[in-house]
Amino acid sequence: MTHHISSISCLLFSFFLFASCASQKMTTSDEGWTTLFNGKNLEGWTTKIHHYEVGDNHGDTFRVENSIIKVRYDKYEGDFKDRFGHLYYDTPYSYFHLQLDYRFVGELHPGAPSYTLKNSGVMFHSQDPRTMLKEQNWPISVEMQFLAGIEAGQSRPTGNMCSPGTEVIFKGERYPGHCINSSSETYYGDQWVRAELIVLGDSLVTHMINGEKVLEYTQPQVGGGVVEGFDPKIKKDGQLLKEGLIALQSEGQPIDFKNIKIKNLKGCMDPKAKNFGKHYIKADNKKCVY
Repeated sequence: MTHHISSISCLLFSFFLFASCASQKMTTSDEGWTTLFNGKNLEGWTTKIHHYEVGDNHGDTFRVENSIIKVRYDKYEGDFKDRFGHLYYDTPYSYFHLQLDYRFVGELHPGAPSYTLKNSGVMFHSQDPRTMLKEQNWPISVEMQFLAGIEAGQSRPTGNMCSPGTEVIFKGERYPGHCINSSSETYYGDQWVRAELIVLGDSLVTHMINGEKVLEYTQPQVGGGVVEGFDPKIKKDGQLLKEGLIALQSEGQPIDFKNIKIKNLKGCMDPKAKNFGKHYIKADNKKCVY
């Protein structure tokens, strides 16, 4: 029993130490980082756009140019017509540190909802697009929302949390709304902004913008509204979200993404194994190789 209590104490200490580090300027080592985007094409990624089947990258919405994933609508016919889209990385993650750069460019496509002006994001713990129905508008997921300033002097923070078909615990209570604003400053124009997302399974989630912690919450779970046209068997309200896919968003506003990389924080923690990683904070020793 003493050994068991000691193990729990060490785990909790590691957990809170990591959370504390997340609140500081980024000083983590390069160990464990993996590039998700090869800079050449969308290999390893899958599209799902509202009104279209999985894999149909309608209008070449997501495209690659100059090592950048670009979201564009110049090949769309007519108005936007709620063609909300997402580009999913095909590998699920549970404990991870995601990093990417984004910038808003161009004009909102005609017919897109006004709230999508300079609005996009990255989804995580998302359902697989292959479980989505053709007319489902958004995936059941949690979103790190990206916004840019519209009018000078009017605050519009980025790195917010939005919850399509999900809920979170914020400041110790279940948050009743759809989005939580972060504490970030407002960024204007087409400047590149660095976003980081540190997710510890179904426990702590930390949002960072340009190296500063701007939001923190816990226990992402299925629930709430906003998502429409889903398969009822998929939406099990109250179920904690332990892992899922990561997806880049398309809502009618052109945007660029680059430098997309991830550090998996769950893996072999046995120092005797060939694939032991000092950066892991969650043991998955079934994957150890000796």
